[in-house]
Amino acid sequence: MPANKLGEIVRELREARGLTQAQLAEKAQVALSYVMLIESEQPGNPSNQILHRLARALDVPAKKLLEPEG
Repeated sequence: MPANKLGEIVRELREARGLTQAQLAEKAQVALSYVMLIESEQPGNPSNQILHRLARALDVPAKKLLEPEG
């Protein structure tokens, strides 16, 4: 998945849940700078472990982060 799609999905889900980037980082047990990097659509591929942590923190299946709807 292109990084920009992942960043958009993470940002939309985070905002829909009323979370700040810092709150998401804390819930997912990742660095705030990493959440900011993902959402700013910087190139790179997060590890499966990070994707699963983010998905758990956002209360969605990891597949939702990997496969955009539509």
